[in-house]
Amino acid sequence: MTTIAIVLIGALFLLLAMGVWVAPALLAVGIIGMELFTDAPGGAILATTSWASSASWTMTALPLFIWMGEILFRTKLSDDMFAGLAPWVERLPGRLLHVNVLGCGIFAAVSGSSAATAATIGRISLPELKSRGYPESISIGSLAGAGTLGLLIPPSIIMIVYGVAAQVSVARLFIAGVLPGLLLMALFSGYIIFWSLLNKDKIPAAGLAMRFAQKVYATRRLIPVVLLIIGVIGSIYAGLATATEAAAIGVVGALLIAGFSGMLNRATFLDSLLGAVRTSTMIFFILLGAAFLTSAMSFTGLPAALADWIAAMQLPAWALLVALTVFFIILGCFLDGISIVLLTTSVILPAVQAAGIDMLWFGIYIVLVVEMAQITPPVGFNLFVVQNLTGKDIFTVAKASFPFFLLMVVATVLITMFPEIVLSLPQAMTAR
Repeated sequence: MTTIAIVLIGALFLLLAMGVWVAPALLAVGIIGMELFTDAPGGAILATTSWASSASWTMTALPLFIWMGEILFRTKLSDDMFAGLAPWVERLPGRLLHVNVLGCGIFAAVSGSSAATAATIGRISLPELKSRGYPESISIGSLAGAGTLGLLIPPSIIMIVYGVAAQVSVARLFIAGVLPGLLLMALFSGYIIFWSLLNKDKIPAAGLAMRFAQKVYATRRLIPVVLLIIGVIGSIYAGLATATEAAAIGVVGALLIAGFSGMLNRATFLDSLLGAVRTSTMIFFILLGAAFLTSAMSFTGLPAALADWIAAMQLPAWALLVALTVFFIILGCFLDGISIVLLTTSVILPAVQAAGIDMLWFGIYIVLVVEMAQITPPVGFNLFVVQNLTGKDIFTVAKASFPFFLLMVVATVLITMFPEIVLSLPQAMTAR
């Protein structure tokens, strides 16, 4: 088994180092495993696996949620968020820096994409914060860190991918992500408050105070988006819609918002549709490659052997999670989040199940750890997005993001110590 593991892992990293796309690399490693270490017919298994990995009703939610985010990405939502949220945070320590966190949290609830969240909020917030004299490092760091909320706050693309791969209810995963998402937002804002109290001289003076009615009026353009969030997540929590049906509701709502805002025309409609097709195709291609590699590994017996080995070591669950966290962070330096989940699920899940870890809880844990990967150089997607927005080199952006990386570690520790943060809402939904 050691020889099989060394050959397959070595082949994968060699292909990735050569610049081969993730999906073809996964397919190639699967073929190597089938041809060298099994007598199974690789071609026939590839055909059946390709169909089985794509013919899933649950997966239809994926392109719909992606399209919803693409539609809203092309509206004036980022402008509306800054104008609507700024009056409410003027009196908090850190003031407008909190717009990054709140704005990313709101857009995450209608996007599901970490990169889209950071890009949408950053294209307005970063120039505004810079023009008003806010320190660039904390502005950049808070955006890169808060942008990762796109993976955790439902609807999340990566939760759909994990749910299909691990055979876990996507609707329950969405509900399980709500409290951890709010926890992470609270940690980010808490750090901004703490940093601002230590660096009072670096924060610009507050603007003119606004009356409550004026604040509400400034926020009026966010009301449709908030209603959309309630419609999508609320319909799932209330048991009125599946994840796929909620995604369809989201697309219709996003089209209505874009239409009433005057931003929906033939060009933006086609751009959003083609953007969703490109992203969905990329994800499905990776999913196909990962599914075939999973089948190949199953035929070699590697996942079962690994699970037996870990079970024989009798590691406590916390020790296994520490090892997996380090492993995922290292992978995050070289791969995107979806590739990490699809690449490791087949090998890791049998070991996780053998350790008695709840699969629903583990889904939120893995999303949190993959969030860390979004801001780890050299292949952190959010780092690239923020680098493109600011023109700074990637290591400057990574340095600014490091405190928020540590806050994600804290969030991971908290959900490990208090698993009810993840499980309480899904349990309440089941009990209804």
